Amino acid sequence: MLKKILLYLPIFCLAIAAQAQTKHRYKDIIYQGVAVEKDLTYNPNALNDDKKAYLFDLYRPTGDDEKHRPLIIWMHGGGFKFGSKSAKGVSLWSKTFAQRGYVCANINYRLSKKNPLFHFSELMKSSYYAVQDVKLAIEYFKKNAVRYGIDPNKIILGGNSAGGMIALQAAYSSNEELATMAGIPEDSAAVNFPKERVKVAAVINFWGAIYNLEWLKNTKVPIVSCLGSNDGLVSPTHKSAPLYGGEDIHDKATALGIPNELKVFEGYSHELQKHFDPFFEGGKGTEDRWLEAGQFTADFLYKYVIN
Repeated sequence: MLKKILLYLPIFCLAIAAQAQTKHRYKDIIYQGVAVEKDLTYNPNALNDDKKAYLFDLYRPTGDDEKHRPLIIWMHGGGFKFGSKSAKGVSLWSKTFAQRGYVCANINYRLSKKNPLFHFSELMKSSYYAVQDVKLAIEYFKKNAVRYGIDPNKIILGGNSAGGMIALQAAYSSNEELATMAGIPEDSAAVNFPKERVKVAAVINFWGAIYNLEWLKNTKVPIVSCLGSNDGLVSPTHKSAPLYGGEDIHDKATALGIPNELKVFEGYSHELQKHFDPFFEGGKGTEDRWLEAGQFTADFLYKYVIN
């Protein structure tokens, strides 16, 4: 009997090890290669002065024949004044989520020509126009779903800082609600198209915020949020102005029965830096935290969107 146990023990251990090493598409990194197409446009009719604002980079896993993959549209931060699709954070997440089997699009959007960082009214107007650009991008990718091998019913919006704010507002507010908040007249041409609220599969909110918590009553799109507990730029909870951070969103979404999860990085600030510096995108420690936020997000999406 003992001999039989000793004989089968290695086989049993190998079976357990093999099971432990099983990787799941969309949850774990399973592709090493990523093909990147740069400077595509989601608005071919853009005027010359705006063409750069509508460019995107597309990330797809190499060696993948799947035709109906979820798409993540990533939006960079920068206070609606700075930044681009080449930002370090969104580029890192696009690459690693493509390695999990997703298609990812890093998009540019219109930035303010004024100073939204010091004038909150301008910040709200800037976010309004950025939301319209994202809605245009969603429409573009739905029309080109076959071309890019994506599932038009599984389009996810994600971003950090201003990008997270855009994702939240696009998914949860109507044009009228956001226009009223931003002080844009309802008869403005900007309010007319695209007018309806977009339908997306989920929102990835990395240290962003929503202007009005009541907008969460509009729909039940799953939300995953990550933030630093010491974030002094976008506070995790409401402090001043109509801006509600990830902890507020988590509490309200939970009360409303919206699938959501929150990961707080204790002791870290905006962009998960130890001490936020807008002119420094982050070293290895910050990147490691970005990757951790990415894995937390992948686990959430696998649970609530993929399955």
